[in-house]
Amino acid sequence: MEKVLTLLDSAIIFATKAHSGMMRKGTNVPYIVHPIEAAAIVSTMTDDEEVIAAAVLHDVLEDTEATEQDLLAHFGRRITELVMGESENKRRNFPASLTWKVRKQETITFLETEADTDAKMLALADKLSNLRAIHRDVCIIGDTVWERFNVKNKKMHEWMYRSIAEALRELEEYPTWQEYNYLVQAVFG
Repeated sequence: MEKVLTLLDSAIIFATKAHSGMMRKGTNVPYIVHPIEAAAIVSTMTDDEEVIAAAVLHDVLEDTEATEQDLLAHFGRRITELVMGESENKRRNFPASLTWKVRKQETITFLETEADTDAKMLALADKLSNLRAIHRDVCIIGDTVWERFNVKNKKMHEWMYRSIAEALRELEEYPTWQEYNYLVQAVFG
């Protein structure tokens, strides 16, 4: 008898194919490690399979050739909308460093004004995964870690990570938010 893939299996396969060959900024770590970690983080806050699957898929629209129509066809409306809420408008006609602050402010505003709890869990998982990697690298290479980013100013990253902590404060009872807040202090002082 053939095994039927779960929703999470399908999301992992889709994301793995979409991110194939990609690496984390400034590292040799396969990119797929990040969305898998984000899904693991989300799974500590909810057992909703669609939210966990959306965490695995959260960067496919932003960073790969996958489209909204691809997600709708494979995963339906709710997961697609969750992924869209977590996706930045990259404004690919402009250098990323010029649009960085606008994109981050749009994310913060979305989290403050529109995002439901599921969308906030996705954002927390994404940013916590990123902050774990930054903290790990700051411990090893210090502030040269900021050189790998489009915006190299540590103060700008501090603004973004602190603003997101505040926008996600309704999740403060979760150990994941507490870890995030701890890492903001550890990385930025």
